[in-house]
Amino acid sequence: MSPKVAGQRELVYVPNHTDGTVTVIDPTTFKVIDTYASGPGPQHVVPSWDLQTLYATNTENGWSLTPIDPKTGKRAGPNIPVDDPYNMYFTPDGSSAIVVAEALERLDFRDPHTFALQSSIKVDCPGIDHIDFSADLKTFVATCEFSGKLVKIDVASHKILGYLDVGGKPQDIKLAPAGDVYYVADMNKNGIDVIDDATFRMIEFIPTGPEAHGLYASRDSKFLYISNRGGSANQGSVSVLDFATRKVVANWPIPNGTPDMGNVSADGKVFWLSGRRSDEVYAIDTTTGKLLARIPVGREPHGLAVWPQPGRFSLGHTGIMR
Repeated sequence: MSPKVAGQRELVYVPNHTDGTVTVIDPTTFKVIDTYASGPGPQHVVPSWDLQTLYATNTENGWSLTPIDPKTGKRAGPNIPVDDPYNMYFTPDGSSAIVVAEALERLDFRDPHTFALQSSIKVDCPGIDHIDFSADLKTFVATCEFSGKLVKIDVASHKILGYLDVGGKPQDIKLAPAGDVYYVADMNKNGIDVIDDATFRMIEFIPTGPEAHGLYASRDSKFLYISNRGGSANQGSVSVLDFATRKVVANWPIPNGTPDMGNVSADGKVFWLSGRRSDEVYAIDTTTGKLLARIPVGREPHGLAVWPQPGRFSLGHTGIMR
């Protein structure tokens, strides 16, 4: 753990989209210890690049960020006006926050502390949502769920390097530990697109489960956990993919569940996910796949953050660390 997170509480933060609140869970007891107002329509809880603040990204009725103090687990001040912050990331050098303005079809580069606008990129792919960065941190790829496309962008110049049409409804994206390929969850195709970073081409599709959505690496970087929302029957699951073989080696069912987004605990023993359509949170044992807890929260919980996490700095989302 970075010395920057010394004194920060180990907590789970759950943005309840419909309620406009953040629920806080104690991961040692699996109990809700707090719920407070954020702004209307929170989507994700995002750790800042410098690991000192968490932000709930609020996307309705005014658009704003709610700062949260990770030492107390409580709000850290008034909401900060920001255009359409569906999701948020940070440039690897920490000089900019990248606000994913989904409805506006833009990526807004902003001061990471004041959130004053620095520059914008207009993208030709509706539904821009999730991002991950290349191994050398010089480029990033974003998914566009409403257009079935990916877009690759140069970090330094902010230039669009190209688009890739993968079809379906691409969601979360994660770089493989080897740094050679990206994995992209696709809700419509019920599986994972494998994208070669060097050529920016799709090289493989891996079926996982209905409405594949969130992607998270195990703490030892051997496995990829894939949350499958479960389709119309709400029979959600987590698929476990072996990075070395690109094969699904396990499937952990969550009966009547709709697992969405989250992260792995700092020690790697528990996988936490929000239940988007079930108004609950799941805690899963990463050794056995056993469901340890189902915790009722607010309505439509989305981008859950488990904090703190190991790493030197945050690239954003619910805790993409380097």
